[in-house]
Amino acid sequence: MQTQKYEALKIAQLKQEVITDNLVVESALQININQEPYTVVMRTPNNDLELIRGLLFAEDIYKKNEQLKFEIIEQENKINKIINATISKGHLGKGYLNKRTLLSVSSCGICGKQELKDLKVDEKKLNKSFSFSITIIKKMLQKMNNFQQVFEITGGSHAAAIFDKKQNLLSIKEDLGRHNAVDKVVGDLLIKNKLQSANYLLVSGRVSYEIVTKAFIAKIPVIIAISACSSLAVDFAKEFGICLIGFTRNEKMTIYSNPNYITKLEHA
Repeated sequence: MQTQKYEALKIAQLKQEVITDNLVVESALQININQEPYTVVMRTPNNDLELIRGLLFAEDIYKKNEQLKFEIIEQENKINKIINATISKGHLGKGYLNKRTLLSVSSCGICGKQELKDLKVDEKKLNKSFSFSITIIKKMLQKMNNFQQVFEITGGSHAAAIFDKKQNLLSIKEDLGRHNAVDKVVGDLLIKNKLQSANYLLVSGRVSYEIVTKAFIAKIPVIIAISACSSLAVDFAKEFGICLIGFTRNEKMTIYSNPNYITKLEHA
């Protein structure tokens, strides 16, 4: 269930009417690892296994290629409440030692971090040798828009989409949380063993630190956002070797980092 109907009072031009409105669903999911509680995530209930797979990957808890065993521990009205992931102790990454002790709300991707040093990512800068024309961006945005069914109904969800070098759509997911949507598409490609083909990450909202970090860990060199980018997102994108583009709308865009990925228009 991604949407739910609620009765509401609509006011427009000083007139009132009672309507039935569609709202995006927000619900809690407890994630267990080896039957031990790890964290509680506020999310839109759909693609939960993809969400967990992407989150564990981004948090450096499980980065192996082998598929995980998931088990639904508790469910209510067909909505998962507790899911357990079984991971052998030898395959648990160092991120598991930094166990989240806080609720991860739908607007925050780093709410469970305990210390400032936990924000650092110790991996080499991306150095993918390719270039692209900005003329291809409009086509990818249109593809993403065509699949935003929850947003079309509610106006309240975010979307993340991943494309390959030839702008083929590999995955698109929606969620109330921006970072959840990213975890879902990354997790989807991990399950399908196609993450190595990921080249462009498109997000429907703004980009902050955690979105850039998730893209970097997934080795995605280009992020294209509909909305704004934060200062820390730009700083880390420059450091990570990611081309970060924001305010991509109405035939305009702002390139914040690594413009060397982009060819001149006359070469498109």
